[in-house]
Amino acid sequence: MKKVIAIVLVSLFGFAMQAQEKKNKNAKADVEVKGNCEMCKKRIEKAAYSVAGVKSAVWHSDDQMLHLVYNEQKCSTTDVEKAVAKAGHDTKDVKATEAEYNTLHDCCQYDR
Repeated sequence: MKKVIAIVLVSLFGFAMQAQEKKNKNAKADVEVKGNCEMCKKRIEKAAYSVAGVKSAVWHSDDQMLHLVYNEQKCSTTDVEKAVAKAGHDTKDVKATEAEYNTLHDCCQYDR
């Protein structure tokens, strides 16, 4: 009888741990990204989509926000921010290097 109770407790504990680790497959987040124009929009969205797990990426120049829908099991907002910074655009937490920023077209170079 003790073995049966022990097995049941271990099973319940295992299921409880799995439930806590469950991540959202359609998580939503807004990330601040610096940019100016439609060329920036295309570049920022392309960089975001290059990250595995990103389902939707829409950047608006009026509020400088990238609206994301992504799978938390495959990526994080930090992964997206790094990809966008590599394309030359600063985010709130990850800044593009000077070399990456300098590759941007003149109209795309925002005030840093």
